[in-house]
Amino acid sequence: MMIIKSDQNKELELAVSGGFVRIARLCNEYYEFVDKADTLVAQIKQQDQADIFTFVQSASERSPRHQRRCEWDDAAVLQLTTFEQWWKKQINDKTRNMIRKAAKTGVEIREVGFNEDLVRGIERIYNESPVRQGRRFRHFGKTSEIIRVEHSTFLDQSVFIGAYFKDELIGFVKLVHGKGVSNLMNIISLVSHRDKAPTNALLSKSVELCTKQGIPLLHYGSWSRRSMGDFKKHHGFELMRVPRYYVSLSIKGTLALALKLHRPIQERIPENFLDKLAEFRGRWNTLRFGKSGRSRIPTIQRTTATG
Repeated sequence: MMIIKSDQNKELELAVSGGFVRIARLCNEYYEFVDKADTLVAQIKQQDQADIFTFVQSASERSPRHQRRCEWDDAAVLQLTTFEQWWKKQINDKTRNMIRKAAKTGVEIREVGFNEDLVRGIERIYNESPVRQGRRFRHFGKTSEIIRVEHSTFLDQSVFIGAYFKDELIGFVKLVHGKGVSNLMNIISLVSHRDKAPTNALLSKSVELCTKQGIPLLHYGSWSRRSMGDFKKHHGFELMRVPRYYVSLSIKGTLALALKLHRPIQERIPENFLDKLAEFRGRWNTLRFGKSGRSRIPTIQRTTATG
């Protein structure tokens, strides 16, 4: 982790990943952006902890504006005008029926404040299951203290929306408003209440709030059919290519960029093989993890010999 300062003297946190080639990026990508890259690059070089610095441009600015090596991120973005346009033209009958289903089954959608009741409700949702969509759920096991810290970011720009069933929080959205674009920082519901379609209703409420404020774009992570891809498409999200920049900080970084070692390895693997890997991972996680979150696979006990 690195701390640097922007031109406005604001502290920015950077995460460094990778082994042989170390890549630094803003911890809050798509919520914080780089204005003047030269200032940040000089600070990162001084700390000598990374070989490459990468950063993205806002989805509201699709033409590259930095004179740096530019590639592209595939973002899932919903283009908005009015709620009626989205409801009638951008989603299909099945999606509309899912949203209606939430209300019919007694789910109430409302804006909520960031308080202890919300934090405890999020904790229950996070700790329902260690596996989601066939993958180990990264939020499983988090305490209320950790959740409180993580969700206290960007509070002056954020709206929390809760889905309630019989006064129990069964799903929530953290919606972060930016300049010309809002971001779904988190949207999740209890698996046990999936039959009530709370996540669909939460997305609908997010669209409603954005259109009321005249926000033209709603960003929902990366465009990937392996990560809620069908859900995004059914709710009107489309592929939008967003500029991503790479800056070499060392000789090793320059070599890595030339050999294209900076891109995720999955981009160099055939898609049908990735599908098979994802299927195997889902089966393995289902076998390995129970509701307790503990491994079902026995571990080998090792002893150290002493002489």
